[in-house]
Amino acid sequence: MHPCRILLFALALAPALGIAAEPSRRKPPPRVQARPEPRSGVSFLVDDRLVLGLDGGTGMRRPFLHPVLGPAGLPLTRMGHPHDPVAHSHHNSIWIAHNDVDGTSFWSDQGGTIEVVRVTRFEDADDHAAVEFATAWRTPAGAVLLRENRRVRLSSMAADVWRIDVESELHAAERPVTLGATPFGFLAVRVAKSMGVTDGGGRILNSEGGVDEAGCFRRPARWVDYTGPVTATLDEGITLMDHPDNLHHPVEFHVRDDGWMGAATTFRAAHAIQPGAALRLRHGLLVHGGATTAEAIDAEWRRFAALPFRPFPTKPD
Repeated sequence: MHPCRILLFALALAPALGIAAEPSRRKPPPRVQARPEPRSGVSFLVDDRLVLGLDGGTGMRRPFLHPVLGPAGLPLTRMGHPHDPVAHSHHNSIWIAHNDVDGTSFWSDQGGTIEVVRVTRFEDADDHAAVEFATAWRTPAGAVLLRENRRVRLSSMAADVWRIDVESELHAAERPVTLGATPFGFLAVRVAKSMGVTDGGGRILNSEGGVDEAGCFRRPARWVDYTGPVTATLDEGITLMDHPDNLHHPVEFHVRDDGWMGAATTFRAAHAIQPGAALRLRHGLLVHGGATTAEAIDAEWRRFAALPFRPFPTKPD
């Protein structure tokens, strides 16, 4: 046999013979990874286990996080209202939107659209993974009102706890843009049906000691937690946290016993975004097992609150 053919045969046979890369060259994969998917999507994995997905929203009205899996590997969120899926089709698991951007609603499915323009950056590490992308907020007529940089970062906190940070930097596209006073905007969560207070006997708790819709609805708080059954014997939950640097912190939370919660950033007052002066928002989503306390959640909020907003490299265009 020709020497070249012998060499090629040996190289092809090497994996079967257990020949590995040189130890000095081997780089173990990071524990937490963000893997690109079609249509501007991303899968987030911890130790090769899927825990979070980013859907780029192609063919829909906005990007959103789905699936969101708890420690048991079961969904903690859902698409749409369990009893009113038509009127609440905009309830896309975990999403960012606003009901009044210069008079255009980006909240409902009959208004403007939030389009992913490009995915700009990925990060993988042993304790976190992240993706950055740019969006354009378009009116039904096609005009761009806002250009946004957004970062989704998954941090592995412990074996059964992780945190999703969602950072948004909103720029007026060409002229000042006013965000109207509304309870609908910016970040919201539709929890799994079984976790709802009404459907599953779940529990809502906020940082001020309020319980369920009666004690939390449109009340200022640093965080709101929604915990409930994911199986007949197991509870898990999501805590939505407002960062102290956010506009109007502590914001009012729009919370319902039927299974959703939202941080109402401009419930208290309208806000104008001037050209050259971005609105920066940071929210945290703590995913946890059911055996947790207000004190434990508050400790996690303080860790989240100590983190500064990390600037984006460039202004979106």
